[in-house]
Amino acid sequence: MTQVKSISPAGCHPLQVPCEDCPIRYRAVCATCEPSELTALEGSKYYRRYEAGQVIGLAGERMDFVASVVSGVAGLSQTMEDGRTQMVGLLLPSDFLGRPGRDRSPYDVTALSELLLCCFRRRPFEGLLRSSPRVAARLLDMTLDELDAARDWLLLLGRKSAREKIASFLTILARREAVLRQSLPTGGTVVDLPLGREAMADYLGLTLETVSRQISALRREGVIALEGSRRVVIPDFHRLAAESGDDSDGGLPC
Repeated sequence: MTQVKSISPAGCHPLQVPCEDCPIRYRAVCATCEPSELTALEGSKYYRRYEAGQVIGLAGERMDFVASVVSGVAGLSQTMEDGRTQMVGLLLPSDFLGRPGRDRSPYDVTALSELLLCCFRRRPFEGLLRSSPRVAARLLDMTLDELDAARDWLLLLGRKSAREKIASFLTILARREAVLRQSLPTGGTVVDLPLGREAMADYLGLTLETVSRQISALRREGVIALEGSRRVVIPDFHRLAAESGDDSDGGLPC
């Protein structure tokens, strides 16, 4: 199972980016904010930067902030009584970390790559949710999207073959990359894997050998190309989506 290293908590980062210039402005929890609501968020936000492997919070610990992922990837994991761990989720750019109304994390949260969080002090953010229907509605939409994704993941873990699991994971990453670029995934889409193969095996419920074998098969058949150990080029997105066992459009809106 995946092991993480514990580093002392990151402090506030001096970086200050106006909300209007933020790369996740129209995908994050602030996507539908009016100027007055952005001003309120600006007053309580700060940035935290984490190195790969750095622990953001442990299950049961108090977290005095909620946050949006600006760049990088964080992993959610749970630890069993005997010390075994299981990764149960990924947080990608624009995803929301934390739960308003609950000040303790139910999961271990770890940076899987260099990670930048836009953090909001918990109490002011909870107050904004009560006073701003737009922010509350946006957070509800994101929560429902996360629920849909969790149901899709149950299908992946329970029914899909190893090849379909790998293809599905790559399809998800390609779609997210396209959304951040405000485009549709097409030929030549490039994604940087947020996980090494061992962590990917843990996340997908496969062995390391199976992950390596299936990636090699997809590369050999021209479904993907590799540039180094972490960069994947997708020549034909629809061909990859077909390999995932999902709808022919890969779940993209018409």
